[in-house]
This record gives sequence, C-alpha cells and structure tokens, in this order.
Amino acid sequence: MLYELDNIILMPHESESGLPAIVEGRHPSLQFVRILKKSLDARKKSRVHWKYRLLVKGSEGLSLNGLQPWIEPSTEVLPESKHASVLIVGAGPAGLFAALRLVERGARVTVIERGKKVDERMKDIALLRNQGILNTESNALFGEGGAGTWSDGKLTTRVNKPGISWIFDRLVLCGAPANILYDSKPHVGTDLLVGVLRNLRERIESLGGVFFFEEKVLDLSVKDGKVFGVRTSKDREISSERIILAMGHSARDSYEMLKRNGVGLEKKGFAIGARIEHPAEFINVSQHGTFHGDLPSAEYRLVYNNQARKRSVYSFCMCPGGEVINSSSEIGHLCVNGMSNNARDGKFSNSALVVSLHPEDLSADPLSGIELQREIERKAWEITGDGLAPRQRALSLMKDHLDTGPAVSSFRPGTRSARMGDFLPEFVVQMIREALPDFDRKIRGFISEGLFIGPETRTSSPVRIVRDAGGQASVMGLYPVGEGAGYSGGIISSALDGMNAADRVADGDAR
Repeated sequence: MLYELDNIILMPHESESGLPAIVEGRHPSLQFVRILKKSLDARKKSRVHWKYRLLVKGSEGLSLNGLQPWIEPSTEVLPESKHASVLIVGAGPAGLFAALRLVERGARVTVIERGKKVDERMKDIALLRNQGILNTESNALFGEGGAGTWSDGKLTTRVNKPGISWIFDRLVLCGAPANILYDSKPHVGTDLLVGVLRNLRERIESLGGVFFFEEKVLDLSVKDGKVFGVRTSKDREISSERIILAMGHSARDSYEMLKRNGVGLEKKGFAIGARIEHPAEFINVSQHGTFHGDLPSAEYRLVYNNQARKRSVYSFCMCPGGEVINSSSEIGHLCVNGMSNNARDGKFSNSALVVSLHPEDLSADPLSGIELQREIERKAWEITGDGLAPRQRALSLMKDHLDTGPAVSSFRPGTRSARMGDFLPEFVVQMIREALPDFDRKIRGFISEGLFIGPETRTSSPVRIVRDAGGQASVMGLYPVGEGAGYSGGIISSALDGMNAADRVADGDAR
C-alpha cells in the first residue's frame, strides 16, 4: 500500500541518499519510493533544515505520526478538439503551451513569432550584453520562449489549479530537471531553459504544429466584430477565425495595432524601480547563517507598505547567484532585468526593488503606462548613450549623492555613475529611500552592500486586453492570453492561461 510520509528532516550537510534508511527506521515495513515535496526551512538561522514529504510503500493499516494513505491524482484524458485549425501569435510560455495542448488534442496549429528561434536568439543577446548592440526583434524580450527565458526560470506560482501538473510533466518530458516536480520553489535557469524550449518546439512539430519565426503580425482582419485572420511583416495574409493572441508584455506596437482595430484595452497597475545587486556571499550568509556553505544560493522576499500613500515597495524576480542584464527592446531606450543559470553560482545576487503604480496614476489613455515606461527608459539611455547602465550605491541614494570611483557589478558591458532620480519619477525614489531602512533591519548591511542598476520598467504589462468570461476579446474569435494580455505574471501562470484558452477553443465556442 502507498502512503505519504510527512515531516522528514535533513540537515544541510546530510545527503538525500540517506532518505531510504530514515524511512525504514520509522517502521520496518516501509520502503522509500520517491520525493513528493521538498522545502527549505530557514526561519531559525541556528537550525536551517530541509523538510520532505515522501511517497512510501508499506503494509496495509499502518498508523504512524505523519503517515497517511496516498491518493493518486487522476490522469487527465484530453478529448479531441472540436476545431481543426487554430492560429497562435507568440511563442512565449502562453503561446507554446496553448500550442502543445491543442496538438495533443488533435488540432492543427500554426504559431507565428516575431523573434528568432532560441539558439539564434542567444547570439543576439550575447551581442547586446558584450557590445551594447540591440536587435529590436531578437533580444531578452522577443523570441522563442518569451521574456521568461532570460530570467531566473522561476516556476513558482500562487495558482493551484487543475492543469499545473500537466505543464510540469511536459517540462520534464522536454528536459527540465525532475526536481521541479517536488521542489517548493522550482526553477530551471536560463542555461537549461534553452534546451527545454528547443525540445518543446520539436514535440509540437512532431504532432503537426507549424512555426513561423521572424514574422510579426502587423494587422488583424476584422469584420462585423469578428476576426478572420492576420497580415504579417512578410506581406502574408493568414486566415483564421480562432486566434490565440499570446503577445508579450513589451509588444508595444501590437497594443497600438489592437487599439486601431477597436479591441478593448484598459489601464492596469504595474511597478517600476531599479535592480539592487549584492555580493552573493553576503546574501547567502544573511539568509542561511552558518549553514550557507552547504546550501544553494539564498533567496529573499522583501515588502514595505505605506498605508497613507497606498503604495508598496517590494523585491521582484529575485535572482540568486545571477546577473543584471539589458532587457531593452527599442533603440534609444534602456531598461534592465535579472537572470540566473540553473546552478545559481554567480558572484552576485540581485532583485528589482519596485514601487507600485495604480491605474489612477496615469492619464485616461489605456496606453499611457507604456508612455511612462518609455519616458523613463529614454532618460536612462540619455545618461549613458552607449549601452552602459546607470548605477548608484544604495548609501548614495539614501543621501542623494553621486558616486565617485569605480563599482563592480555583473552588468555588461558596464555601468556609469548616475542618480536614480535622474530617470525615475521622484515619488518612486522617495518610496525606495523610505523602504531601505526597513529592508536593512531585515537583512543587516542591505544598504551598505547594495548597488542599484536601473531602470526596471518591464515588471508586467501596463495594459490589459479586455476579455469576457469565455476568454474572448471584444473582437470575437480573438483570445488574448499570458502576460501581454494582462492576466498572468510568470512562466507557469502564463502557460496555464494559454492552456486554458486552448481548452476553450478546443471545446467549442460561440462562433
């Protein structure tokens, strides 16, 4: 009989190879099968430890603390799609998992992606990182895998809905590490995501899916409030009455195209700020204490709320053992993001410290958030003008001083001294300045060891594409999904949004 065995503890220096012996020690009839869940408990720095929930086999009727019968999840059976052909715009997580879901249900799928295949995209990103040369259609934001490819590859999500296991199973099938199935904070890392994406595309193609890369949708074909196809940058007209629109949160020209076609758009809250970088060793010791040498690079999560101002400052997309990268997509503009490889073994750790913006902070135009992003990015570019990023020590930001002398950071090709207030709105700088002492109380030395590199403007879409309860936009037959639609944030929630749209289309709609 199969059971779940909970509350199994390993100290940081202890190996998982000892789990079978621990299980047998609980009762002679018990046998270790596999790990169901693994999490790190670092609440007490004097006793940091791993906590496990295990699948075990044992004789029927056992009664032990932490032991309960295991209920095997039911296997989902996917019915055949009621619609034979679907067009998908965008090959990020939402578009790719929508495509995979549909081809597994027997539909014919065509995917159009403005950027390049992931291997070719890597070369353009390397050129941007090393020489500051930007390809506006192939960069950290556009191309196969979407913006999440050049990030930390985090697979954490607050969503707990049917379909999550299907997504994780397919990721492992395509080469992701098996531990993502049980780690409480799973991540893949940019270096491994590249191969996973390649395998994912090949799986979709093996089931009949077709991809067109380096081809951008320029316009929709709309008649009587219904979509009938698209016109692309290669002067092609592609007919389709069911289009899953999985554009990314930085496809600014696509939002403008949707607005011209009368697709309902609305302002959405987002956040802006800058990356703060620390030596990885400093963060590791602060979070894991004396156990840091036996544990992976440490994470942190910080939040500061000002109730009177109704604003928050919080850490976003924390990248342990990672680097700060150029995530620009327009010439004459500069913005940054963070990324980590799977090992998270870089010399620095970083996160964005961002300030919440509300729709009422913006003008009536649904695209006004994009204009604010552009204004910040233009100012940042004007400070350096050559692909370098503005930087300021956290101590200097607190005193509103300009740094003198060099500063070591992970950003390539390099940084230049500036004031964060030279490009960020004053209220953003004030809120970060107000939050830093609180963060320093939680992580001693957070201010003195920190270096800001900015700006960070692409935390999420500042626009939401309005959709009804059935997932359709105001133009019938158009299904906006993912971060670009304004309904998800992160790889897994975007993939789930794409999967759900695929099921709606496959199950039949009002058309």
